[in-house]
Amino acid sequence: MTDWIQFPAPTPAIVAPPSEESATDVRLWLLVIAALVFAMVVVGGATRLTESGLSITEWKPITGVLPPLSEAQWTAAFEDYKKIPQYREMFPNMDLAQFKTIFAWEWSHRLLGRIIGFAFAIPLAWFWLRGRLPKSVKPKLIGILALGALQGGVGWWMVSSGLVNRVEVAQERLAIHLLLAALIFSACLWVAGGLGYGTRIIVASGRRRLSFFAMLLLGLVLVQIGAGALVAGLRAGYAYNTWPLMDDSFVPPADELLRLSPWWSNLVDNVALVQFDHRMIAYVIFALSLFHLVDAAGTAGGRAARGAGLLFGHVSAQVVLGITTLLLVVPLWAGLAHQALAMGVLAVATLHARRLRDAETPADDD
Repeated sequence: MTDWIQFPAPTPAIVAPPSEESATDVRLWLLVIAALVFAMVVVGGATRLTESGLSITEWKPITGVLPPLSEAQWTAAFEDYKKIPQYREMFPNMDLAQFKTIFAWEWSHRLLGRIIGFAFAIPLAWFWLRGRLPKSVKPKLIGILALGALQGGVGWWMVSSGLVNRVEVAQERLAIHLLLAALIFSACLWVAGGLGYGTRIIVASGRRRLSFFAMLLLGLVLVQIGAGALVAGLRAGYAYNTWPLMDDSFVPPADELLRLSPWWSNLVDNVALVQFDHRMIAYVIFALSLFHLVDAAGTAGGRAARGAGLLFGHVSAQVVLGITTLLLVVPLWAGLAHQALAMGVLAVATLHARRLRDAETPADDD
């Protein structure tokens, strides 16, 4: 009887497509990934400073997740380590208990790398399938995933360089390995910095200039991290343990800085030039970050100036810590703190540069 009565059919809810402003859950996830990468770098630094990086002489991406579980397996792993030059030339008196200690550092480092891989790939797939990713963010996340996959291969490429004819990994491969980690860390923070509400700041004037110097500082911090890895790989921190002079000279003689042939090999193989470069880049970053702070405070103020001040504070603390590490001849605590603070400087530089790049200005008075 009531068939003639027509009720309106319920209309589906209107769901707005995901935007960078609404993607706060994606932002939080990327910050967690950045924190895991930070931990990975610190553990990697401990692995290097304790000479643990060559304790696992095989690359087993799947089965390697489990450490030796029996005495026979521990003995077999130790016998494999005894076959490489590092054991014969540096630790011929090492016993099984000492081997287990260095093995634990390297195993933890590799395990953390696997955890980061899963922590990135699985949520990425979930966000993607649920339609929670802004279109503009998708290629950036795929790029970060590709860098992570590359990092696994580079890690083994680095380790393999120390298994034959060397007692340590090649310093240039160590630098590439650390730089990739730094790029992944910075990329996660860069993408996260553009997500969520209230991320934009207002810069009354000088936005383009401030943004340029912030990006320049970010690039120099990455270069300095690579230079620091060369210092670590060559153990250059154990030489020239004076400051501000290097063996009574602010600039060592040319025959000391360029003693190797061809000349370009000095950039990665000469302890004197590698440490000198690391010092000079630090001075440049310090001077530019101070100039940037004065510029931001004088022309923009507000959050731009506070960001520049935070960056200069981190750079200053890192300079002091670097000098302390050098003068104390690289104790373990100082070496770890110096590497950790380098990532702190990178974090501040990345977020500061991102905010200035996205800043709004009320008038085109740059």
